[in-house]
Amino acid sequence: MSGFVPYAPLNVPKPFGERIWIVDGPEIRMDYGPASMPFPTRMTVVRLPGGRLWVHSPIAPDDALFAAIDRLGEVGWLVAPNSIHYWYVADWQVRYPAAQTLAVPGLAEKAKRDFRIDALLEGPAMPLPDDIAGVLVPGTMVSEAVFFHRPSRTAILADLIENFEPARVRSRLFRGLVRLAGVAHPKGGTPVDMRLTFWPRRRAVRAAMAQILGWDCERVVMAHGLPYESRGAAELRRAFGWAL
Repeated sequence: MSGFVPYAPLNVPKPFGERIWIVDGPEIRMDYGPASMPFPTRMTVVRLPGGRLWVHSPIAPDDALFAAIDRLGEVGWLVAPNSIHYWYVADWQVRYPAAQTLAVPGLAEKAKRDFRIDALLEGPAMPLPDDIAGVLVPGTMVSEAVFFHRPSRTAILADLIENFEPARVRSRLFRGLVRLAGVAHPKGGTPVDMRLTFWPRRRAVRAAMAQILGWDCERVVMAHGLPYESRGAAELRRAFGWAL
């Protein structure tokens, strides 16, 4: 049995705003020492002027998903937003060899699966399409690039905010861990263990958070848990209060 009640239907693009879709994927398990924990997966797809697609945190693909994506447009970018959300980029590169792959600094050295990286998500001039802004939040173990899709006013994250609905967590133990980690809906946030990796670089983290909070954000989508469909700026400020 899976660890979560899924956000069905899976592997189907679901509209989330103007020219933006989310795709909930199959559950995966992440190793934590001798144990492993279940996680739902989600990617975000943005259609840019001209029809090309920007794909954030690609999930495990299948033929039906590829066909659905092809109906939305031509994949122009594949994005590995941190050193955890990269595994399936290689599969998407096989399907879309002309797509440009963007990744956070240091991922090439950390990745346990080979894939091509065309440009790094760093500095004030990230190699992003005009409709998308981005900022790197630097950590010691995990750095994450956070994005803002201007037309839909959507902030796009991977793990910096998680927002698990306790009612969807099947295991009582994991339900308790979700609450202890500070990532339970409606007050989702940055997992406590991840916060510790940012502490040594807190000045740079605070500066990055200030940029994120300056966006005119209405929605927030993340890789794990229930997205925020309104009051996005307020949710970001609340969730990132630990760093401000």
